[in-house]
Amino acid sequence: MAKRKQPLHPDAPLRHRGHARPVTRRDFLAQGFLSGMGMTMGGSVFSMLAGMRTASATSHLPLSTDILTMAANLNPVCSLGGAGNNPLPFICFDLAGGANIAGSNVLVGRDTQMDFLTTAGYSKLGLPGDMIPGGTEATPTATSNGDFTDTTFGLAFHSDSAFLRGMLVSAPTVTGLPANVDGVVIPARSGNDTGNNPHNPMYGIARAGGDGKVVTLIGSRNTDSGGNSLAPAMMIDPTIRPTKVDRPSDVTGMVDTGGLTDILSDRDVVSVMESVARVSSSKLGNVSTNLTNDAVIKDMVSCGYLKAADLASRFAGVSVDPAADTRIRGGIFTANEFDNDREFRKTASVMKMVVEGNAGAGTIAMGGYDYHTGDRSTGEIRDLRAGRCIGACLEFAALVGNPLMIYVFSDGSLASNGTVDNSAAGRGKGVWSGDNSSTAASFILVYNPNGVTALRNQIGAFSGDGSVITSSSPAANNVNLLVETVILNYMSMTKQIGQFPTLFNGFGTNPSSILLDSLTAFGPLA
Repeated sequence: MAKRKQPLHPDAPLRHRGHARPVTRRDFLAQGFLSGMGMTMGGSVFSMLAGMRTASATSHLPLSTDILTMAANLNPVCSLGGAGNNPLPFICFDLAGGANIAGSNVLVGRDTQMDFLTTAGYSKLGLPGDMIPGGTEATPTATSNGDFTDTTFGLAFHSDSAFLRGMLVSAPTVTGLPANVDGVVIPARSGNDTGNNPHNPMYGIARAGGDGKVVTLIGSRNTDSGGNSLAPAMMIDPTIRPTKVDRPSDVTGMVDTGGLTDILSDRDVVSVMESVARVSSSKLGNVSTNLTNDAVIKDMVSCGYLKAADLASRFAGVSVDPAADTRIRGGIFTANEFDNDREFRKTASVMKMVVEGNAGAGTIAMGGYDYHTGDRSTGEIRDLRAGRCIGACLEFAALVGNPLMIYVFSDGSLASNGTVDNSAAGRGKGVWSGDNSSTAASFILVYNPNGVTALRNQIGAFSGDGSVITSSSPAANNVNLLVETVILNYMSMTKQIGQFPTLFNGFGTNPSSILLDSLTAFGPLA
């Protein structure tokens, strides 16, 4: 094998001889020609018809009584005061291009994670014979179990997993709270190098109660799903389509009270915005239109002004800027890391909105995970950065004291031909030689300050030779059902599992309790 003198930078584009030139935004993202942008699913003018969602935590400066009365008299009622109440914040990582998840990162087994595969099976998943789970580590890491397994986060990882190494750096608080974090891996095939896998569960999370106090959802691209992969068509709700957020200024812009705070007190800012709402409502009464839904449209416009006053009342003088949060910049990420790594800034922006409850759920799309470049080092470096971002979300949840569910997926996967990359960055592991959808998997991690009840750590199975057994679970060969499995577990933790059959019917209109139990990895959160 020709050795690469230097591994590719994590932001360098991937050029594959066996791939056509990228032509779509998804192609560019998967091969790293585009960065994964952040996005927040916000209310458009049409979402007001369904009752718009509003802003942050507790009221900072209360609104005047006549403003509250005005909102209550609109049809539909204009909801103010940050009505969203998501019991379990949700973030998913969309690793565009077909990343390795199973084996070299999260352990997979024939039935359970610790029901180990054959040596040949692990070789296919990028692990040489002297690094297979169940073996003896000559120099185990501080958190390893000594047999190339690591259960620091409840879910078992390979002890040299790049995801794990990144998470350990970013989440020191969480590593000291082993009872508060756990997870599950789900072996599941999906198509390689395509955004057409309906992987993204955010609309379903919103349907299951995952609302936010400013916006419903956040993600990473200006697409219907908020990421690279699609959302299941039957779940899409156009009234909560994503709004782009990929930097701290996008977060602050959502609750921006304008330049008034520079010249007025917080109370005066609210008074000005209330006056604007009153004048606007009065003027609308004199407007005559030829539109059929005249009254509805006027109420929508009035609600918009009322919500502007509401945002001012709750955010004047309140910082939502990730860059100003010392727990994030100078804490989880060093100032230098935060200022110079766009993926860290994007992750920080999304996680602050979601974990603090201002957004219900979010997608963080990261590009360049189609890394079968004939070496191992390129993939290790990119997986390490993904691990840093995953760990950052867990750590921020622990620092804030809120629960968090993280879901990690990719479009397809890849395999090794057994050749080893002995470079420092390659770490003596198998090179990634090509795409392979049969080695794919997704995984969930959950943090809860009051503890996590894990019923199982694997749903589905791999064969001994390192391939998904497509009959091992409904999710194993159907991405739509994989999404419903994720939502089922969300609803189990939020104590709503009894409502699942009425909201989602992928498992049939009356699924058996035995089937649902087999797909449930978590009990209710305390």
